[in-house]
Amino acid sequence: MDACQPGTVQQFDVLIIGSGLAGQSLALRLAEHKRVALITKRQLEDSASSWAQGGIAAVLDRTDSIEAHIQDTLTAGAGLCSEKATRFVVEHGRKAIEWLIARGVPFTPDPGSDSGFHLTREGGHSHRRVIHAADATGAAVQTTLTDLVRSHPNIRIFQRHIGIDLITGAKIGMADRGCLGAYILDIDKDNVITIAAAHTVLATGGAGKVYLYTTNPDTATGDGIAMAWRAGCRVANMEFVQFHPTCLYHPHAKSFLISEALRGEGGILRLPDGSRFMPWHDPRAELAPRDIVARAIDFEMKKHGSDCVFLDMTHKPAQFLVDHFPNIHANCMSLGIDMRIEPIPVVPAAHYSCGGVRTDLNARTDVPGLYAVGETASTGLHGANRLASNSLLECLVFSEAASTDILASPKQTLPTLPQWDESRVTDADESIVISHNWDELRRFMWDYVGIVRTIKRLERAGHRIKLLTREIDEYYSHFRVSNDLIELRNLVQTAELIVRSAHRRHESRGLHFSRDYPNTQAKARDTVLRPALTRRSVR
Repeated sequence: MDACQPGTVQQFDVLIIGSGLAGQSLALRLAEHKRVALITKRQLEDSASSWAQGGIAAVLDRTDSIEAHIQDTLTAGAGLCSEKATRFVVEHGRKAIEWLIARGVPFTPDPGSDSGFHLTREGGHSHRRVIHAADATGAAVQTTLTDLVRSHPNIRIFQRHIGIDLITGAKIGMADRGCLGAYILDIDKDNVITIAAAHTVLATGGAGKVYLYTTNPDTATGDGIAMAWRAGCRVANMEFVQFHPTCLYHPHAKSFLISEALRGEGGILRLPDGSRFMPWHDPRAELAPRDIVARAIDFEMKKHGSDCVFLDMTHKPAQFLVDHFPNIHANCMSLGIDMRIEPIPVVPAAHYSCGGVRTDLNARTDVPGLYAVGETASTGLHGANRLASNSLLECLVFSEAASTDILASPKQTLPTLPQWDESRVTDADESIVISHNWDELRRFMWDYVGIVRTIKRLERAGHRIKLLTREIDEYYSHFRVSNDLIELRNLVQTAELIVRSAHRRHESRGLHFSRDYPNTQAKARDTVLRPALTRRSVR
């Protein structure tokens, strides 16, 4: 796992940027036949996947059906899901779970069930179909796969490295515009290395850090989406940002998610005076899809001037709560909140990007040789609102699809790639510009492009993004890159794509609610943005 020396080009069969479930499962599927480079911004264990609590949705019980899971997904997606993509993912669900079980993932057992595992139910699901490992499924899956990845001789791990930009034929003056690899910053050594690969995969997760309040880790800065856009890929449905209804509200709790599984097990949302309010907003009450629950909470908080609402589990047996939600119980207790005897204060927070880089069912993007998997991609599965616990399933199904396509591809000879050019830049004289712009971006995105939107709010956000973009571009062209600069550049680009997409949607659908266009149009259409293709230098 030692870093490459500057001035050298490292060559691999496959370059994977991102080390969550999508990246690690793909690396393991490929490593028996390919030399794989796996890039991660922090440690291998750090990703949004490891933070996932609820579980993975799949049809594992005889009382459930493929058609029911498909219909639940389409319903949650508010008419915008691709039926073809949805069927593809759902039909491969059991196989994906069996792949994890075969690798030793310790899902919570239930000897009396068809599957042998405990299945829970979450908002938007008509059946119990969410397999889980207590209330820390992502961590259990990630820990299991990480041990396998670390020990595999064909996977080289680059920890504390971040992708700067993709290298394409178009950028270096070739007729073939395919992806040839990427420039990568070694964060600790502060040098840029060049990695060449016949196949490059973006598995960098979402962009939750574009918002002030998010359940995402600090690494969720839209890197893959921004890099793909600059390389010439289309993006789709970026306006659909899912706000999780229940993030713990506490001054000392940073981005701690209160799983949807609590509502699946009977949790009740209440106002500060103890009133239950979800039945006023939807007949499914607390089990309505996330977009409806998040908007209901936002409405009630604004109506009553409340800082939060409360998720009440006190009517459930105390031991049941400790056994089924040990991670949530322990974290709440560490902050002085005993969920057994008092309700949990919660607020909505940015959680998941339903849009992303446009891909086909093989995870291929518009640029030959470039793939996108996981939250980075827009596969057509999530539509206007992701159904709970379909995200990890998507990671698994499309990592298999990508590996099948890559392994079936003919070998190719890569050209000599140019080095990263730092001949015209200097060390930055101060970094306050980066931190100030980062803070400004996250605050106005929260205020203007949040759960409820208006044309005027979007225009204000767009104006500020233009100013930030000019400032960041100037900074980027004059100074050496740093981790913070790369992330800020990507966040601003992703924010611009979100705002542009929101401007184009003249209706309210799923996660996009506009006061200026409160009705839903009869026909659902994707919002697809296409970049202006221009030749760019390597710097």
